[in-house]
Amino acid sequence: MTGRLTLLLTSPRIASGLLTREAWQALDAADVVLGVDGEPQLEALRDSGVPALVPDDTSPIVLGRDLVARAAAGAEVVWVGSADGDPGLTDVVAAEVSRLPEAPDVEVLLGSHDVPGARLLDLVAVMDRLRSPGGCPWDRAQTHTSLVPYLVEEAHEAAEALESGDRDQMVEELGDVLLQVVFHARVAEEDAEAPFDIDDVAAGIVTKLVRRHPHVFADGTASTPGEVETSWEAIKAAEKAGDAGPLRGVPAGMPPLARATKIASRLRTAGREDLLEEATRGQDPGSRLLALVAELTAAGVDPDTALRGALRGLAERVGPPAEPT
Repeated sequence: MTGRLTLLLTSPRIASGLLTREAWQALDAADVVLGVDGEPQLEALRDSGVPALVPDDTSPIVLGRDLVARAAAGAEVVWVGSADGDPGLTDVVAAEVSRLPEAPDVEVLLGSHDVPGARLLDLVAVMDRLRSPGGCPWDRAQTHTSLVPYLVEEAHEAAEALESGDRDQMVEELGDVLLQVVFHARVAEEDAEAPFDIDDVAAGIVTKLVRRHPHVFADGTASTPGEVETSWEAIKAAEKAGDAGPLRGVPAGMPPLARATKIASRLRTAGREDLLEEATRGQDPGSRLLALVAELTAAGVDPDTALRGALRGLAERVGPPAEPT
């Protein structure tokens, strides 16, 4: 009577040992559990009391034949898949099973599944590899300062992609922005005096989101977008009580149109529209532009978005540039 070979596959993005009920049942029923020495999943199983063996030869051909032979002899065998997916192993197993007159049952069992956001761990791991010794010389040479132009550029490209509606382009450009965040966090890990990492960045924004959404996470009562915005600004003002003025935190390096939009919004929220009206009374070009920005923001229109849309329409009418001859 033949046995069974179970190829237990798990996600390397999930903590080792977090397995499905079916996976634990297969492990409990196994006559022999095998895996690669040093693999986190195998070590976690050993720590849980599962007696696991390590084959002398883990090359795909030798390993595949060994696993099938054990199962063909009547054993319940579980192979704990490696993080790299054991390339070539399933091909060998399939070939071995097909040539046997009485082949054992072979099952591929998924013992854990990725959770939403799990691929972010891959990005963190890739960035760590690029910055580590033996990684990429260019990536290792970058600093927060040298990376700033890329962050600004990628943010603009992401804005264009989002407004275009092209889904593939949106995915690509948002990925480029995400890379910049992970890149800066990885650079910050190496700071000798005040290091931080991607978990600190994520923890900070999670804390801020929870604190500024009391209508979701506490006993707040905001039920419309307008009420939410008012609540957000009130909480933000309380957090920064004592700071100098409503324009604190508006970067001087913002593109002028975007900065004007932010300042107009801040002054209006702070109840200082008098300052805004005073600044837009002149007939010089700057005052006239600021007056138009104030008018648009009061109507709920983002001037930057509106201008980009107009320029996009103009570019479409002009057509693509001629190819150089």
